[in-house]
Amino acid sequence: MEIRGSLPPEPAALARQQSYEGVWRFTAPAVDVSVPQARHAVRDLLRRQRVPAHEDLVQGLLLIVSELVTNAVRHAALLSPQVAVEVAIGAEWIRVSVEDNHPYRPRALETDCGQTGGRGLLLVREITEEAGGVCDVEQTANGGKIVWAALPLAPLPGITSPRRAP
Repeated sequence: MEIRGSLPPEPAALARQQSYEGVWRFTAPAVDVSVPQARHAVRDLLRRQRVPAHEDLVQGLLLIVSELVTNAVRHAALLSPQVAVEVAIGAEWIRVSVEDNHPYRPRALETDCGQTGGRGLLLVREITEEAGGVCDVEQTANGGKIVWAALPLAPLPGITSPRRAP
């Protein structure tokens, strides 16, 4: 894993910074086995950094990682033999993103009970919204895309699980 960041913070800002904060990025081949590897890497990172996240939030975040990496493997591998996973942890948010070099910009599909697949981004959107977070897709400078979700570390009042049904 490679730590990426900007200029070192001022001493006063460093004193306020939590020990679990930072940005980590890793790449993996765009193959099926990378999905559980990415999920385990993110889970291990959260544990190692001692991120104060509720277990329901962690499980929702890991499901998001699985869905985003799965989409990159299934739909972008032809033009993007590698995918990048980035985890940014702040005092109040966790942001996960998956980057590939394929130009196609995915959209969350509407629920179709007769369809057996194609619900990954819909699920990502629902988990994110239930947790009080945000998600989006951005184009990269090289024509690829980054699909990301940011979840608050503290759950919204009245929300017990990011996977709770409305």
